[in-house]
Amino acid sequence: MENSNPIKKITIKGFKSIRDLDELELSNLNALIGANGVGKSNFVSYFKMLGEMMDQRLQVWTKKQGGADRILTYGVKITPRLETLVEFGENGYKFSLEPTAEDGFTFADESFIYQGIKTPCKLVLSSGKSESMLLKKNSEESLVKVPENCYSSISSWKVFHFHDTSDTAGVKRLCSLHDNAYLRSDASNLAAFLYLLREKYPDLYQKIRKTVRLAIPFFDDFVLRPQALPSGEEQIRLLWKQLDSDYPFWPSQLSDGSIRFICLATALLQPNPPSTIVIDEPELGLHPYAITLLGALMRSNSQRMQIIVSTQSVPLLNQFSIDDLIVVEREDDASVFKRLNEADFKEWLEDYSIGELWEKNVLGGRPGR
Repeated sequence: MENSNPIKKITIKGFKSIRDLDELELSNLNALIGANGVGKSNFVSYFKMLGEMMDQRLQVWTKKQGGADRILTYGVKITPRLETLVEFGENGYKFSLEPTAEDGFTFADESFIYQGIKTPCKLVLSSGKSESMLLKKNSEESLVKVPENCYSSISSWKVFHFHDTSDTAGVKRLCSLHDNAYLRSDASNLAAFLYLLREKYPDLYQKIRKTVRLAIPFFDDFVLRPQALPSGEEQIRLLWKQLDSDYPFWPSQLSDGSIRFICLATALLQPNPPSTIVIDEPELGLHPYAITLLGALMRSNSQRMQIIVSTQSVPLLNQFSIDDLIVVEREDDASVFKRLNEADFKEWLEDYSIGELWEKNVLGGRPGR
C-alpha cells in the first residue's frame, strides 16, 4: 500500500492493563505470548481504538467499551490520562486523552513528529477536541506531507477478528458485490472480495484456493455467483463445492475452523496488503496441521506486511523464531512486554522446539502461582 509504513516503536501509557509500555520495538513478524488475562488482547484493542479514531468514532468506541473509566488503567482516579506515541517510517503520531465528565475522552494533545530532516519537527494538531484532527489535516492543502503520510499509514493498519462464525455471522450472509475495496475486519465481505480476486487477480485467487485445499482436503473451489436485486444492486454469498461434485454448499456446511482458515488465508495472501495487520488468537478451532500451515503463511508473508499476532498455540510458535516473540506477563498488576534474544536460548534450542520451551516455561509467559 502506497504511503504507508510498518511500525518501528510504540509507547502506550495508561491504556487498560498497559500502564507503562515504553518504546517497544516491532519487527516484521511479532508473536505475543502469555497466559490468559495478562494483556495480550488489550494490546490488540489499542489498535482497534486507533482504527476507530481514524474513522472519527473515538467517542462511540469509548461508550461501547463502558466509558473512559473502563479504559484508563484502574480508572480515572488512578490514571488521569492515556498517552501514546507510535513511530513508523520517518513519522510519529503522538496524542494524549483525558476523561470528560460524560465519561468520554477529549484530546489533551495531538501532534505529528517528522524525523526526515536533521532537526526533527513537531506539528501540533489540536487540543480540546473530541475526535482526531488527523483526517481533516490530511484533506487540507499543505506543503508538508506529514499529515497525509501519517493518516495513510495509520488508517491502513487493520485488526482482523474472525471469531464469529455463528449462523448470523457476516461471512455467512449476503453482501454487496461492490463492497470489495478491502477485506473487512470480520470478513463480512469475503464473498465479494474473493469474487474481485477471481476476476482481477486470477493467479492469486488460485493460490488462495490451493492453500485452502491443503487445510481442507475435500474442498474444491468457491462458488461465487452474483445475484441482481430489483433495485439494480448485486449481492453475493460465499458458496463452495467439494471435489468431484458441482453441488453448491452453503458456508454453514463448513466447520467453524474451516471458515476461519479461509478468512485467514485470504487476509494473508491478499494483494496490496495493509502495512500492518493484527490478529488475536487465530488458532481458534483450527486443526494442528492447519495451524502449522497458518504459521508458514505468516512467516512467508511477513515480508509483504508487518504481522502482529497474539497466540497460545504451540504448533504456531514452532513456525517462528525466538526473535519474533514478545512475552507478555503481569508484574505489579500491570502488563509487561519483553522482547527475547535468540542467543540467550542457543543451548536450549539444540534439544527443544520453541513451542516446547514455552510449555516448559523457559521463555516465560506461562501461568504462575
